[in-house]
Amino acid sequence: MVQRLLIALLIPAALVVAAPRGQAQRVVKRIASECPMGYIDMGNGKCSALGLMTYTLRPAMGEDCPAGWMDVGGGYCRRD
Repeated sequence: MVQRLLIALLIPAALVVAAPRGQAQRVVKRIASECPMGYIDMGNGKCSALGLMTYTLRPAMGEDCPAGWMDVGGGYCRRD
């Protein structure tokens, strides 16, 4: 019983620790007047890819996208 409880607690913790920092997002916060390319405005301040695709996005923060990233509009850069 205790062993099952310990396993049930350790598995989710291990997944959180092992998750990559730049993880692909299906839903992102809308930070500009439009959503990034490939995302649809959900009307609640969020943009969604509707589960059809996942991209690794990061806010552009008003600057050019760094090397290896492309501008997809909506104030976001997408990893190439």
